[in-house]
Amino acid sequence: MEIIDRYRRSLKRKNYAAHTVKAYMNVLAQFTRWLEAPLERVTRSKMGAYVDHLFQKRLSPKTVTCHLQIIRTFYEYLINEEGMVLTNPVSKISIRLPKPLPRHLKDDQVANLFSVITKARDRAMFMLMLRSGLRVEEVAHLTVDAVEYQRRELFVSSGKGAKDRMVYLSDDACVALAAYLEQRSSKAKQLFLVEKGPMKGKPISVRGIQKRIEHYARKSGLNVSCHCLRHTLATQLLNADADLSSIRDLLGHTHITTTQRYCRVANLKVRRDYYKAMEVVLQRMQALEEDDEDPRSHSREPRGYRERMARDHRTLGEETISPILVMKKRKEADDVGERQERVAP
Repeated sequence: MEIIDRYRRSLKRKNYAAHTVKAYMNVLAQFTRWLEAPLERVTRSKMGAYVDHLFQKRLSPKTVTCHLQIIRTFYEYLINEEGMVLTNPVSKISIRLPKPLPRHLKDDQVANLFSVITKARDRAMFMLMLRSGLRVEEVAHLTVDAVEYQRRELFVSSGKGAKDRMVYLSDDACVALAAYLEQRSSKAKQLFLVEKGPMKGKPISVRGIQKRIEHYARKSGLNVSCHCLRHTLATQLLNADADLSSIRDLLGHTHITTTQRYCRVANLKVRRDYYKAMEVVLQRMQALEEDDEDPRSHSREPRGYRERMARDHRTLGEETISPILVMKKRKEADDVGERQERVAP
């Protein structure tokens, strides 16, 4: 369709990544094939039927939500840039998604994984994910001149959302990179290259990196992925009391709420905070118990409470004494008056 082709060109002008544009076009192609009416006549009930159709194809709720977001963005383009007078049929359609915790590796699992990674190239790639928080696409597109060895910094160019950022190299990441570069003889611009086969000397692809981690996952018996290494870095930093905004900058998150997911995972920090706060609570309870055991105390009121109340009552006068004490004094006065009347001749 011509209008979809114009939308594709609009996405490219906005500097959307090539794989993002391709994904958008695939989703819209599926939608228009299913659709029996013109785009401008799609109603909310029609979109509900399309959601049912996607679920019947056994797509996950997350995938269906992605489809809806792409179609919603497409209709916003039709309204705002094509000038069509219509209501966005996806505006009030949403799917409740589960919120699983980010999966990360424990320290012994990290050691187990890297004990089976013997190739210098693979060790350097996965060490950058674990220690610098790089995404798999960022590792695949990394160039040799992006690494500042003297300053132990690494410049990530055009990361997710076309954003640049600076990350840092730990000691073990520097060692892994140096070991790889010592045996790397190519003058290619890309840092990580294919080492054998017909594509030898060419930049390694995203899928090539993913296959390597799948190989080591089977070899180590761990359920691990490239993104799991990134989750592990975030969790380790949070457990080490790193500031949440610093973690956000290192990972390249746009919104702090994305980084806050790791607060639900960082059990060590939560445990430390719990026991620190509970120690204060128990100290207060112990002080109250000591007051109860004091023979001069006749209630659970804190020490000095009765003395302060008596002093306040003497200072402020009878009007501030509790109503019960006022009534008691009045009754005593009445009793004295009655006795005096009986004694009188």
